[in-house]
Amino acid sequence: MTNALIEVRDLSKTFTLHQQNGVVLNVLRGVEFSVQGGECLVLHGASGAGKSTLLRTLYGNYLAAGGSIRVRHAGEWLELVGAEPRDILQVRQQTLGYVSQFLRVIPRVACLDVVMEPALARGWSKANAQSRAEHLLTRLNIPQRLWQLAPGTFSGGEQQRVNIARGFMVAWPVMLLDEPTASLDDNNRQVVLELMNEAKAEGAALIGIFHDRAAREAVADRHFDMTPTSVATEEYAHAR
Repeated sequence: MTNALIEVRDLSKTFTLHQQNGVVLNVLRGVEFSVQGGECLVLHGASGAGKSTLLRTLYGNYLAAGGSIRVRHAGEWLELVGAEPRDILQVRQQTLGYVSQFLRVIPRVACLDVVMEPALARGWSKANAQSRAEHLLTRLNIPQRLWQLAPGTFSGGEQQRVNIARGFMVAWPVMLLDEPTASLDDNNRQVVLELMNEAKAEGAALIGIFHDRAAREAVADRHFDMTPTSVATEEYAHAR
């Protein structure tokens, strides 16, 4: 693909169950795909197929056991498997966004500041960052009276929407989306779908997990089947 922004080749990820006699689970094996700017690849498969594990491996939260993850970063291809931590941090700041349904609450930091942070880290002026953050919080129906409060005091749904606002604060060339519409009401789900399609229209490559069929159909350009093989199941059974 000439316009690919992320390429994955022969990617594998294992987990060692130390309390199960050290058995090794092959959660990901031989994963291969690429995603172009302006399209959304939806990861498809039953619970336990490794979808979230794949996203976390792409983001660098999990170390790959083998294979290649390349992203277009600062105009060049960068290999993430085995990359230096400083390179991973730069990619996370400039190229690779991650949006989930969960917010890691920072104590005593106001909602508005939490949402603004990715833009400020890129050197935006505070005025521009605040304007963008207020726009997103308004679209996601977070009342203005909450903007100066710490999200730790919010309901679960409000925290989820704050996290989504933060995730869409800046334009990411590649976005990883782990069930961003889960548990949202219809109105807010529609807003999130609009944000994703706007990101696609601006040239972002999206890789997402959506258990909501309507959400999948609204954003998916292609599906990647992650139906698990019997290997991990057999290995786990032998460990018991």
